[in-house]
Amino acid sequence: MRNITRTMTGAVAGLLFAVSAQAVDITGAGATFPYPIYAKWAEAYNAKSGVKMNYQSIGSGGGIKQIQNKTVNFGASDKPLTAAELDKDGLMQFPTVVGGVVPVYNIEGLPSGKLRLNGEVLANIFLKKVTKWDDAAIKAINPGVALPSAAITVVHRSDGSGTTFNFANYLTKVSEEWKSKVGADTSVSWPAGVGGKGNEGVASYVQRIKGSIGYVEYAYAKQNGMSVATMQNKEGEFVKPGYDSFRAAAKYAEWEKAPGFYEIITNEPGKESWPIAAATFILMHKSQDNPAAAHEVLNFFNFGYTEGDKMAEQLDYVPLPDNVVKLIQTHWSNNVKAKDGAAIWK
Repeated sequence: MRNITRTMTGAVAGLLFAVSAQAVDITGAGATFPYPIYAKWAEAYNAKSGVKMNYQSIGSGGGIKQIQNKTVNFGASDKPLTAAELDKDGLMQFPTVVGGVVPVYNIEGLPSGKLRLNGEVLANIFLKKVTKWDDAAIKAINPGVALPSAAITVVHRSDGSGTTFNFANYLTKVSEEWKSKVGADTSVSWPAGVGGKGNEGVASYVQRIKGSIGYVEYAYAKQNGMSVATMQNKEGEFVKPGYDSFRAAAKYAEWEKAPGFYEIITNEPGKESWPIAAATFILMHKSQDNPAAAHEVLNFFNFGYTEGDKMAEQLDYVPLPDNVVKLIQTHWSNNVKAKDGAAIWK
C-alpha cells in the first residue's frame, strides 16, 4: 500500500489584501477525497508564482484534529461540522467542490458499470447479510448478468474519513438496520471487512482482492481504471457515476440556507442524480495568529474557484456556481480576522 502523505505545491494569486510583501508557504491536512483536485490546483498555482502549499492527505478525522490543534493553516474534511461544533473551536468552514463516493468492485469477467446495486443491497453487503455475489438479492437487480458463486470481501476505511461519513450517511437513509446498528460518522464499527488507509488504501485493496467491494471518491476509481457499480437512486433510476450525475445531485444543495455551510447531499431527488454525492470542506480558525498565511490560504482557494473549474471537471468534480462562490467570499470577509479584528479578505 502506498504512503498517503503527499506534498503539493501551489501559488498565491490575488493581491486583494496586502498583509505581507513576501509570499508565505501554507500547510494543510485532511481529506483524501479532494486530494486529486487540490494537487492539480497546487501545481497550477506553483507554476504561476512559486508559493508552496504542503498538504497531508491523512483523512478527514486527522484534518479536523490538526486544525483544532493549530498545527496547520487549514484542515480539510468531507464531513461538514455543525455550527455548534465550529463555534466550540472558533472555526469556520466553506465548501470547495462536489464529487461522488462510488462502490468499486473486483469481479472477474464483469466490466465496469455492469454491476447494478441499490441502497438496500449495498447496505446488506456491508452488514454481512449478503455474502455471495450470486445472492438472490443481487441477481434480482442484475438480470442476465453472470455472477460468480464467490464470497464477497468488504473493504472499508480504517482511518477517520469523510468519505466513510458520506457513504454511511447514505446507508442510514436507505436502510433502517444500518441506521440503528451502525450509523454515520468519520469512523464506524464495521460489521465486516478489511480496512484500508485513505481512498488510496481502499482502492489498492479492491484492486488486489478478487471478489471484493469497497467505496472511494470517483477520481480514485477513474485514475486507477477500477470497476464502478451503477446505482439505483431515490427516483428508482439506475445511474452511472460521473460529472453529470454529481452535478444533478449538487443542484439540490441549499447553501444560502445552511448555517456554517453545513450541507449533506446524499440520496437527493432527481432522475439523473447520483445517490452518494458529497461536498468537501475547508476548516480555518476565525481569529488568525498568522494573517499572512491565512490570506495565502484564501488566495489559494480563490484561485481554485476562479481559475480551476476546468481542472475540476477533468476529474469529474463539480465546481461551485458563481453565486455560491460569492457567498463564500463574503463569509471569508465576515469571519476570518486578524487578532486586532481586521478582515483578512476584502
